[in-house]
Amino acid sequence: MITLDITLVLHIINMLVLMVVLNIILYKPILGILEKRQEKMVALSNDVGQFEQNARHRQAEVDKKMREASAKAKKALDGARNEAQAAGAEKLAAIRQESDEVKEKNLAEIKAQFDSARKELLDNAAGVAQEMAGKILGRSIKA
Repeated sequence: MITLDITLVLHIINMLVLMVVLNIILYKPILGILEKRQEKMVALSNDVGQFEQNARHRQAEVDKKMREASAKAKKALDGARNEAQAAGAEKLAAIRQESDEVKEKNLAEIKAQFDSARKELLDNAAGVAQEMAGKILGRSIKA
């Protein structure tokens, strides 16, 4: 059975003193440390958000510069390719013209040689025909 005497009051006082002492020595410092920790976490979280935003911004700038550089390089490559094609076309035209000139010259030489050979053959045809007729008949034929 529970008896109400002075020890009960002493226990209640002891508990109140213990709560006050624990509150001063233990709970308030721990709560202060937890509040500072929470403030630090919020500050770090804000810093992390700012750093991520800066990183995204810089990445966007780098991507933009890369696109610009790529476009500039493509433009330069296309320009160089067009110049090379134009130069190649000019050289090819010059080579074709030179080839046509050489071809015409060679055809003229061949035609001249052909005409010369034809004239020579026509001039010598009568003499060759007489010689062959003489060889075939076995006697000399003079016209």
